Amino acid sequence: MKIKPLSDHILIEPVKEPEKTKSGILLPETAEKERPEEGKVIAVGPGRKTEEGKIIPLSVKPGQRVLFTKYGPNEIKVEDKEYLIAKEEDILAIIE
Repeated sequence: MKIKPLSDHILIEPVKEPEKTKSGILLPETAEKERPEEGKVIAVGPGRKTEEGKIIPLSVKPGQRVLFTKYGPNEIKVEDKEYLIAKEEDILAIIE
């Protein structure tokens, strides 16, 4: 299944947190984990439409890694894979 976001929405694949802490402690599967704030852009919409009808393209492109607000994006599940759909305003930075 292919997903194409509309307007200024962005489809993001969240980056999974490591299963080990920095000090080397392994986290079990049952451990409560924070929602990720980093991900890879999979697809972007055409852009935001102004009142005059002009489309302003998005600042991010597929393949880029981004930081986003923790609770801004909506979670979706497609074919047993989890994704996030965010508006461009939820993207905080592009990781280079």
